[in-house]
Amino acid sequence: MAVPPSYDGLNRLLTFRMDERWRKKAAEALLTGGPGKVLDLCTGTGDLAIHLAKKAPDSTSIYALDYSQPMLDVALRKARRIRGSSPEFFHGDAADMPFPDASFDGVGIAFAFRNLMYKNPDTSMFLAEIIRVLKPGGRFVAVETSQPANGLLRGLYHVYMRYVTVPLGGLLSGHRGAYRYLAHSAIQFYHPYELRNLLLRAGFSRVTQKPLLGGIAALWMCEK
Repeated sequence: MAVPPSYDGLNRLLTFRMDERWRKKAAEALLTGGPGKVLDLCTGTGDLAIHLAKKAPDSTSIYALDYSQPMLDVALRKARRIRGSSPEFFHGDAADMPFPDASFDGVGIAFAFRNLMYKNPDTSMFLAEIIRVLKPGGRFVAVETSQPANGLLRGLYHVYMRYVTVPLGGLLSGHRGAYRYLAHSAIQFYHPYELRNLLLRAGFSRVTQKPLLGGIAALWMCEK
């Protein structure tokens, strides 16, 4: 399936460009401590990988993986426009990555973690695979939609997802079903305490979370 030309632009429009700011925070968290190898998992059109490549020192190698070849084709075109080293892109399954055990100092994922976690029968496989490719002490960083603790803000956020994201995203992209799923999964997604417990049970030794914009999104940092 082809990637709609409006895909990246709609992400910026619907989040008031906050998605870009939040990806930069994820990149900063992944690059803390000068890692040798970092993976952008479910890279999509490559935004997180490109942020990493722009900010990483020469000693850090950036890898990116996605299951969708059309998405990777867009990411490759975007990566050619950046100065310096480009990420190395791979086509593959997040549940069966083409990398040896303990390959990476850091693994990041931006706004695709919900797809791996929300009512997905393979969730345990995805988390086990992330832990497998991380080095001991390695860091998993995820930036994803969340549930605000404040009930009023949470209600307004859910209204926005239902009555702005779905009709506007569907109209401008021509893929209403995709934006209906986005809104539904975001509204029904785990509360932070639920997700923290799930990540700890999966095998991470330490899990911390930083709310973004009142908890509409969150930055998760997990240590193997």
